[in-house]
Amino acid sequence: MNKENIPDQRPVLLLVDDDEIYCEVLAGALTKRNYAVSVAHNLSTALQLARDTEPEYAVVDLRIGTESGLELVKQLAALDENTRIIMLTGYASVATAVESIKLGAVHYLTKPATADEVVAALHREEGDASVEPSQQPLSVKRLEWEHLQRVLTRHDGNISAAARALNMHRRTLQRKLAKHPVKG
Repeated sequence: MNKENIPDQRPVLLLVDDDEIYCEVLAGALTKRNYAVSVAHNLSTALQLARDTEPEYAVVDLRIGTESGLELVKQLAALDENTRIIMLTGYASVATAVESIKLGAVHYLTKPATADEVVAALHREEGDASVEPSQQPLSVKRLEWEHLQRVLTRHDGNISAAARALNMHRRTLQRKLAKHPVKG
């Protein structure tokens, strides 16, 4: 039998991230772990690939250029509720973690996540009750950052609408959001 006629039995994984280098490295590592990886760098391509390939798994970046990965999670879950979706982000916040799970993600990882961490999250069925709560309250700067993220999420990622709701200049909000989250 000709190898070209044998259907690919590997599970299909959709990887969506605007960081092309990170995406390429992660896609290569996931391919070596026996996934058939489809890669997209924007929402429209990701949705078309999802329709064409019907992925069992998806790894979605929170910020895809100027677009929100939360919207993609919602749309992927609507296309197929059995797709196991992981939200991946360099801008972790409580608000985005909660929203991604509500919208259909099964796990939330911060960058840089390794391929092994992604695979473990994709196959994890239960939460971990042994995770220890922090002994320290969040700093004022971290609380501010979390609040900004919540308001931005409530306004579907629209910076101008979030700035109006916060009674803040749009550029000031952009500057504050461009910074990486403050530790604890």
